[in-house]
Amino acid sequence: MEVKNKVAVVTGAGSGIGRALAQKFAQEGARVVVCADMNGDNAEETALSLGDVGTAMTLDVGDEAAVNALIEQTEQSTGGIDLMVSNAGYAVRGGLEIPTEEWVNMMRVHTWSHLNAARAVIPKMASRGGGYLLNTASAAGLLTQMDSGPYAVSKHAAVALAEWIAINHYDDGIRVSVLCPQAVRTNIDANLSSDDAAQASFDGVLEADVVADACLDAIREERFLVLPHPEVETYFQRKANDYDRWLGGMRRFKERMKTQ
Repeated sequence: MEVKNKVAVVTGAGSGIGRALAQKFAQEGARVVVCADMNGDNAEETALSLGDVGTAMTLDVGDEAAVNALIEQTEQSTGGIDLMVSNAGYAVRGGLEIPTEEWVNMMRVHTWSHLNAARAVIPKMASRGGGYLLNTASAAGLLTQMDSGPYAVSKHAAVALAEWIAINHYDDGIRVSVLCPQAVRTNIDANLSSDDAAQASFDGVLEADVVADACLDAIREERFLVLPHPEVETYFQRKANDYDRWLGGMRRFKERMKTQ
């Protein structure tokens, strides 16, 4: 799919990857780019940077009613959404000690948000012959996140949901890409643990606009996995080829990080 003359909605558009995607869509000639974010001021700032094609909305992606309202409003005002980008997310560190409520909220933001958007937009897209979903997950959705149990689980679920949609709604004209980057320069100091930082030192920290370019390429090619860090594909293949060996390697990596 080409973005030119299309209507796009981007959640988490107030900063980072979401802002970079919104700006790239505008540069590519999108007709309308709706910039949605929990922080309405940041969403407005992104929209203003796009010129006449940008509009801003305040949105909690975990609120299904709010997502439905945004999509219905956009459909009515633009004639139909062509590209739905579910990108919002956040980070929290820890594992079994984290309260269940935090695990639930991580699922709400990283998985149910994609479900909310898909439920609302796919029937409308299908009625017009098709459309595109770009869902942000993480390399953690293919591999894992050593220092955050709920992050790893919610991102795995996000990838699985995208797979399911890609299989079951292909004949409706729905195409799906899922973004699985490693470290991206988006408040990196606040969100990276020592484990994450160590991995980033091996594979590099990418700028958000580089990740956005990779997404545009995937959308044009209608390719499912978006892997701005090519190393992730290698790690994923190693995991699939020998799961126990991969787990052992991750445990050793974790121990090395404790001594540094």
